[in-house]
Amino acid sequence: MKLLVDSGSTKADWISIDDAGKVLFTSQTLGLNPEVLNKQEILHRLNDKFDISHNKGKVTHLFFYGAGCGTDRMKIFLTEVFQAYFPKAAVSVHEDTYAAVYATTPKNEKAIVCILGTGSNCSYFDGAILHQKVQSLGYIAMDDCSGNRFGRHLLRGYYFNKMPADLAKEFETTYNVLPDPVKNNLYKEPNPNAYLATFAKFLIKHKDTDFCKKYIHEEMESFVENYIKQFDNYKNVPVHFIGSIAFYLKDELQEVLEKHHIKIGKVLRRPIDGLIEYHILN
Repeated sequence: MKLLVDSGSTKADWISIDDAGKVLFTSQTLGLNPEVLNKQEILHRLNDKFDISHNKGKVTHLFFYGAGCGTDRMKIFLTEVFQAYFPKAAVSVHEDTYAAVYATTPKNEKAIVCILGTGSNCSYFDGAILHQKVQSLGYIAMDDCSGNRFGRHLLRGYYFNKMPADLAKEFETTYNVLPDPVKNNLYKEPNPNAYLATFAKFLIKHKDTDFCKKYIHEEMESFVENYIKQFDNYKNVPVHFIGSIAFYLKDELQEVLEKHHIKIGKVLRRPIDGLIEYHILN
């Protein structure tokens, strides 16, 4: 039994397949970002799902692609946690960008591959090897054009009284934005980045308002300048996107990219289905 996992900070999609590629079960846990979770919380999230905990002794291979796995330290930490939990499994941990590459880019083809979900990332795939110019410092310092960045903008806009009155009223009825629960989620609960990203749905819903358009345009421009343009050939290869922010703001994204003479490639909400095909063929 093989387990394929695509994990962001908010959620993780799990698919179990046999050697022929037949799907045995699918599941979903909360995200397993090792940058923001400790071992105990990761184990709690695994044990919380019956399909995963019940079959942990049957797993022969675990292929995990996750946010927060961009450094050797985090890869080693997560590998050790999984190795102990799935005792018979050969464990392979990669950063989430590899899942995006395998889901969007045909073998031996070149592309720039971006993730715009709870967090953000951008890499160049030369047909064989993944190259990154920017080492992520996490959601506080980076993550341009991500769900958590949009959530931060909305909270600040609301609290600094910049949000139009009609939007502010709807914002109050949609979310609990009283100071104490907001601060508790930001500074005491796990996954503050995922908490911030929950507000992105509101921005997407109201994307045609001037208030939200401003943030969308600024963040997309920032992502292009700070991430995509790190690669000298950004005008010569397709730029693929994975993630809910890219998927639901595709039209706005395409408009910004065309302005910079960038060719938009595939835009997928999640890469898990493409991972199945990749692992069957490889």
